[in-house]
Amino acid sequence: MWVILGVVAIVATCINLFMFAIGKDYKLFMALGLSFTALTLCAEYSLVSDWVEVKDWAAIEDVVPGMERALWFLTIVSILLNLAPIFLERKSKK
Repeated sequence: MWVILGVVAIVATCINLFMFAIGKDYKLFMALGLSFTALTLCAEYSLVSDWVEVKDWAAIEDVVPGMERALWFLTIVSILLNLAPIFLERKSKK
């Protein structure tokens, strides 16, 4: 599930940047990109929670350390890319 939500977040972010580039209203896709990023994080947390409930420590030990770094990095990138049009718009108005 988290993979699907992550792909939707990436697509919404790309549409956000495209809409900004062509001069259309991009704010809906910005909100969608950030929302699906948050849902991706929630889905990943649920997956790890399921592993804890069934005491699948091998899965936790194998996946969680690498996924933590990846999720931090991708979340920061998503925030920056989705907010970039706002900053660029403000810069061009000055």
